[in-house]
Amino acid sequence: MSEPSARARRLLTGFLLVLVAVFLALGTWQVQRLFWKLDLIARVESRVHADAVPAPARAEWPAVSREKDEYRRVTATGLFQHDKTVLVQAVTERGAGFWVLTPLLLPDETAVLVNRGFVPADRRDPAARVASELAAGPVTVTGLLRLSEPGGAFLRANDPAADRWFSRDVAAITAAKGLSGAAPYFIDADATPNPGGLPVGGLTVVAFRNSHLVYALTWYALAAMSAAGAWAVHRRRLG
Repeated sequence: MSEPSARARRLLTGFLLVLVAVFLALGTWQVQRLFWKLDLIARVESRVHADAVPAPARAEWPAVSREKDEYRRVTATGLFQHDKTVLVQAVTERGAGFWVLTPLLLPDETAVLVNRGFVPADRRDPAARVASELAAGPVTVTGLLRLSEPGGAFLRANDPAADRWFSRDVAAITAAKGLSGAAPYFIDADATPNPGGLPVGGLTVVAFRNSHLVYALTWYALAAMSAAGAWAVHRRRLG
């Protein structure tokens, strides 16, 4: 065996062993992510089915986080500010249309955006759902706490100046509507019927993509292939 050939095989063996270590590390990381995701799903499921608690007040806003608060069942009582309603484009199990987001003015003069539910495109005009838009007096809303969706949707940026919305960007919506003291989250209203039947609430999709096991098996398979390749090169060198 020539020295250059032997050196090349040693280098190849070393490279393959490095790949084994890298792929094993990536596979182990995906296993850790898998258990984290399963724990997250379990915690969210417990929140969704728990008794509703008061929505976080102003003093609690800085501590609100996706990790511990999103999809928590909450309740809030106040007055809807229908003149500051925005429509956010949506695709749901009922087809394409809009989410109806209306600020709820709370007794302490703060406000929280409420996603009151879905309306089809042909019912976007408030006149088409006058029963719910003219409802006056205090209302109590129960639903799931959701975190802001900043920036718009895929390839579609929100356009506050034109009042065109593609995501539920709390900061942008409240700024566009001149709302001060607004909560940094919104509430997805539950399926309690609205006057006149629209908007339709309770359409929150609670689902988490969980492909970590597939990724882990892929990385481990690549580690095994690299190890087999290193062994084959090593044996050939010895031969």
